[in-house]
Amino acid sequence: MVQKIGKLAAIAAVIGPIQSIAGWTISGLLRGDNYDPIRQPISDLAALDSSTFWLQSSFFILGASLWIVASFSAKAFSWPGRLALLISGLATVGLTVFPTPSQTTSSSAHRAFAITQFVLMTAFPLLAMRFDRGYHWLIRPTAAISATVVMTAIALWFLAVWVDPNATNVGLVERIIAVAQTFYLSALVLIIYRAQRKPH
Repeated sequence: MVQKIGKLAAIAAVIGPIQSIAGWTISGLLRGDNYDPIRQPISDLAALDSSTFWLQSSFFILGASLWIVASFSAKAFSWPGRLALLISGLATVGLTVFPTPSQTTSSSAHRAFAITQFVLMTAFPLLAMRFDRGYHWLIRPTAAISATVVMTAIALWFLAVWVDPNATNVGLVERIIAVAQTFYLSALVLIIYRAQRKPH
């Protein structure tokens, strides 16, 4: 039996991209000239010495909750993909509970949770892949592998920038991959949800 996308996953998919962009945008605006979104990563908005610590942390927790909801409700994805969503959500909670001590330092716990979330969401298209022809073509091998290649290319770009001490666009590239991962997941959920509701 072909499993489907649940209504809760569809709701989470609508909220996800909106809250993600709204979070760092509102927090950044509140920080004003004290924050450069091109140069500084999103986590700086939730650093312990940031004036928007509680606000950005709340958005992180909201995003994590939506991923966790999707992991249980988006049953069209294979179980490794749903497990990746669940662990990504928990890792986001972890990086929020263990924030960076300041905007100029990091912590091993925060870094570990962030890397876990980052890697799993990059590999998500491959992990969620289905071979059964009864499933939507977007989660079958050709589309899933293609999406993984694109995500990996963006991830490698971010990694190259992140490890470069002279880079001045870490914040920008991080936002590009965050948007790519979030919009991909949301689009996947909503397209499959709509397709399964059409009369056959």
